[in-house]
Amino acid sequence: MIRDKKVTVVLPAYNAEPTLEITYNEIPFDIVDEVILVDDLSSDNTLQKANELGIKHLVKHTENKGYGGNQKSCYNKALELNSDIVVMLHPDYQYTPKLIHSFCYLIANEVFDVVLGSRILGKGALKGGMPAYKYIANRLLTFTQNILMNQKLSEYHTGYRAFSRKVLTTIHYNSNSDDFVFDNQMLAQIFYAGFEIAEITCPTKYFEEASSINISRSIKYGLGVLGVSLQYFLQKTHLGKFKIFNPADESDSIRKTS
Repeated sequence: MIRDKKVTVVLPAYNAEPTLEITYNEIPFDIVDEVILVDDLSSDNTLQKANELGIKHLVKHTENKGYGGNQKSCYNKALELNSDIVVMLHPDYQYTPKLIHSFCYLIANEVFDVVLGSRILGKGALKGGMPAYKYIANRLLTFTQNILMNQKLSEYHTGYRAFSRKVLTTIHYNSNSDDFVFDNQMLAQIFYAGFEIAEITCPTKYFEEASSINISRSIKYGLGVLGVSLQYFLQKTHLGKFKIFNPADESDSIRKTS
């Protein structure tokens, strides 16, 4: 807890058994009050490992809902627990939990409502082993997105994020895709709602156990990302209207997880 604000870390998990323990052990429990793990029908022993580690808030999907669907369950459960600050941390140990302090203090001190861990600021991405084609695609997509959305983020594609409760109860994230484009839809919603986003340099690791998507899924993701940015542009210029930009009240955001 920071300044009487409850801090919750959510772990969207899929086959995270090999890396869950090392990730969990680096979570700073001097400020983190709750940990939620949502298992998206893993085929390994992710849930058993979570139980062994003593993670008490476990949500098991009875069907694979995808990366976006997993996050919806994470945030809905975090709001149900009356969390004030929610940190989304991948349990594959690609991102270090040691930055959670920095994320949370920016939000607790009401400097920003959203904090992203950027792999692009500095040299974290290539140094950590990001494939060259992914790095180039990241830079090209981000450049195009910044133009369409009139923003200046260093990247839109990081999976390390922290949000205030106000953000999660304002945007309509439950209307988003269940696939990987969910992340970019959230950022578009956040900007549209008028929130500012901070970025912190974040080292990253690419190794066999770290989650990743193949080239065909990457292409689908890239096209989806551009589509979201175009929707944002059309919505802001009053040339179109899209339901993901509808506001959400708290009762709509807190839904039963399964």
